[in-house]
Amino acid sequence: MSENKKGLSFLDRFLTVWILLAMIIGILIGYIFPNFANMLNKLSIGATSIPIAIGLILMMYPPLAKVKYEEIGKSKTSKKPFKIAILYNWFIGPLVMFLLAIIFLHNYPHLMIGVILVGLARCIAMVLVWNDLADGDRDFVALLVAFNAIWQVITYSIFAYVFIKILPPIFGVSTKAINLNISIKDIATSVLIYLGIPFVAGVLSRLLLVKAKGNTWYEKNFIPKISPITLIALLFTIIVMFSLKGKYIVTLPLQVLMVAIPLTLYFIIMFLMGFFTSYKFKYGYSESTTVGLNAASNDFELAIAVAVAVFGLNSNEAFASVIGPLIEVPVMLMLVNVALYFRKRLNWNKNKESNSEK
Repeated sequence: MSENKKGLSFLDRFLTVWILLAMIIGILIGYIFPNFANMLNKLSIGATSIPIAIGLILMMYPPLAKVKYEEIGKSKTSKKPFKIAILYNWFIGPLVMFLLAIIFLHNYPHLMIGVILVGLARCIAMVLVWNDLADGDRDFVALLVAFNAIWQVITYSIFAYVFIKILPPIFGVSTKAINLNISIKDIATSVLIYLGIPFVAGVLSRLLLVKAKGNTWYEKNFIPKISPITLIALLFTIIVMFSLKGKYIVTLPLQVLMVAIPLTLYFIIMFLMGFFTSYKFKYGYSESTTVGLNAASNDFELAIAVAVAVFGLNSNEAFASVIGPLIEVPVMLMLVNVALYFRKRLNWNKNKESNSEK
């Protein structure tokens, strides 16, 4: 683990710590300043908090500015591992998270929906870090991230509506008790605002700045400068959310544990399924690792933004989505080590890499 952590930036290395500190600070603010919620409401237009909306959009911008959209269609990765990755990302992954949420949280539908939203948001940021640490295929992961970014803009609202409105009753879980009166338009609107705006900004940033300054300047100068914005905006959102939940301090540890169980199982199950499916099809270590890590990772920024926009900043849906990065970071670091362990255990050396890498 120590070797892997050296590959992370200082901010990323202690992301779990920053999130825990933000939770504590938020709770303290809620106790010390009980009128904080009223102050925040004064800065709202309708049900939309202007400070939070700005924070959520800024949170999404750096990951989308990092995506190498030009990699789509240029990757030398064979079609078969790409198809496996898409299968796990957009079909098996959402279903696995949905089933885990149903099993563990069917009596807590608000938390259940928050967890489902996390499962539907496919990773476009942190998976690049995990992939590098585990020595995965960089070209392949760039292709998957670019595809996920574009596909989410088009389909996330449809997936969300189906998985939180249509499917739960079919599986015997009623959402009537939480008055789930949302339409696909409600979800699509939030996706277009909180994903569409930063998506367009990210694409324009890459196209215009790379053309003006060159790719090296963009990757080495611009990206490092904007990267901390995501963490700052994320921590700001967490502080505000937990300040609004200060009075529920006694129940929070139990809620965190309830949400952590299906999330932890999801990350582990998805990684192992993707990793060993690729191994069974005799793909190389780097490609198999990329498939596994991409299948397990999630775009928690998008899940938080949609949960806040659709259900409200003070909702349990939003609360559950915030637990995502708290659990994902340490578990994914563990899975990086699992991948490296199996490379040695299975004698998965460079001479056994797949033909697509030769």
